[in-house]
Amino acid sequence: MTAQALAYEIVNEVVWITINRPEARNALNSEVRSALFEAFDTFNADRNAKVLVLTGAGDTAFCAGGDLKEMADTELTVPPSGFVPHLGRNVKVDKPTIAAVNGVAYAGGFLLAQMCDLVVAAEHARFAVTEVKVGRGAPWAAPLPWLIPPRVALQILLTGEPIDAARAYQIGLVNEVVPAGELREATQLFAERIAANAPLSVLAAKATIYAAADRGWHDALDEADRIWEPVYLSEDAQEGPRAFREKRKPVWRGR
Repeated sequence: MTAQALAYEIVNEVVWITINRPEARNALNSEVRSALFEAFDTFNADRNAKVLVLTGAGDTAFCAGGDLKEMADTELTVPPSGFVPHLGRNVKVDKPTIAAVNGVAYAGGFLLAQMCDLVVAAEHARFAVTEVKVGRGAPWAAPLPWLIPPRVALQILLTGEPIDAARAYQIGLVNEVVPAGELREATQLFAERIAANAPLSVLAAKATIYAAADRGWHDALDEADRIWEPVYLSEDAQEGPRAFREKRKPVWRGR
């Protein structure tokens, strides 16, 4: 994998994958997305790696989402199925995963946190699905009503406004909230508690939870893809990233 885009290290059977673009708030450009796919494959193949932790470099952003400048340059419409790693959908990871959210987790960053099995957040972390503010789509948010109350999910999706770590913990989106300076240590200890357990039991426990969830998730995700496709193909979907690149307010046309 590309060292510049991603850091990969293993500590006491716990793999840490760190998105390494702090200057761009760890946004998901093509290099990062490709490196993430490779990192998940490496984790899957390593029998000595028991738990994966995903985080971002620096103390400002876990991941601010897709790289809007790159989207504007490429005029991205509907993202292909392999556009970004989506655990449980286009990447299969049977072992436990934890998001260590060290700052903002917006849009695609929210997706990365949402797709992990567990979330530990720094006190200053913030979560948002900001797609409505840039005219893009969030079909991947279909599982949210399984994770949090539907009315809260609606508020997050319709306003595009962030919630803080305390609120995320209150609604069940986050498992633990810790001081920023303790995030690494707290997440490592959390992961080691899991890694110390019987591996087959851990795998079965995870599979059991998702077996129940999958009865509704996959159909919901497929339907969400259909719902959001016209949004991705709209003029507004190009206007949002273009306005971001040009540092101006978007002009929505609703078509």
